[in-house]
Amino acid sequence: MSTIAPETALIYVMVTMSAVDSAMSDNELRTIGGIVKHLPIFRHFDTERLIPVARECASILQEDGGLDAVFGLVKDALPPHLRETAYAVAVEIASADLSVGQEELRLLQLLRDTLGIEKLIAAAIERGARARHATA
Repeated sequence: MSTIAPETALIYVMVTMSAVDSAMSDNELRTIGGIVKHLPIFRHFDTERLIPVARECASILQEDGGLDAVFGLVKDALPPHLRETAYAVAVEIASADLSVGQEELRLLQLLRDTLGIEKLIAAAIERGARARHATA
């Protein structure tokens, strides 16, 4: 039995991706809020809990071994059919600022490995994000 709910795990993924470069941008925070408001997985999630859950994740990340702890919780909480969703929301947060840095790329690789996301699936998710975030 997992210690966090799947919705919490997805928020942990998004917060971790946003915090990886030590700067949670307004675009990233707006994107997290939009995802929580619109994705069906969050249909029964109380949006008033978003900030407390994000703080909870940030607190874990600040501990020694925090990233491993968060990813362990995420992996345990997510059933296989939601692991691609977790990768997709991570990519959305990484793409929110229209540039993806080395820290974000490394975190995406770690997330792919942790959740067992196939390379072709990951590439398709990434390509979809590039298309959604393209500018003129």
